[in-house]
Amino acid sequence: MSGNDALIIGRFQPFHNGHMEVLRKVFQECDHVTIGIGSAQLSHMGDNPFTAGERYLMIAEALRAEGYSNFYIVPVEDLNRYALWVAQVTSMCPPFDIVYSNNPGTRRLFREAGYEVRTSPLYNRNDYSGTEVRRRMAEGDGWRELVPKRVAEVIDDIGGVDRVRQIGESDDIRY
Repeated sequence: MSGNDALIIGRFQPFHNGHMEVLRKVFQECDHVTIGIGSAQLSHMGDNPFTAGERYLMIAEALRAEGYSNFYIVPVEDLNRYALWVAQVTSMCPPFDIVYSNNPGTRRLFREAGYEVRTSPLYNRNDYSGTEVRRRMAEGDGWRELVPKRVAEVIDDIGGVDRVRQIGESDDIRY
């Protein structure tokens, strides 16, 4: 471990340009980045339509298209015992010493465990949010400009737009 290895956790439902901007910043500051795919066990639901494997593919394809190779991607399932969650995450991930998060609970848990915690800037949050991307997908509105090109291609390949629309038809969901 170089002393400059980072962890960033998100649901990435889907991975969008805001995530990409945050990761660009983290790659400038850190030698290696571990990307934790949060709520990895959830899929085919309104606010979690994509599987962990699909999200993994979206992230990996987008990062490789920009020339990044110094990253790891680790699916992280939810553990509803927060006192144990940090231990679960650290047991599943390569070593890291910096955690990037804007979630107050995540920041607190990792600080209490002795990690350096940094917040990440939010980029154009009105458009760059998974909720907005999913809403636009469901409504047939322009969503492609909100995600990296390779992510749009993965979503097309897996029939993601149809999935988001069908889930929305069958459930009273929030996007």
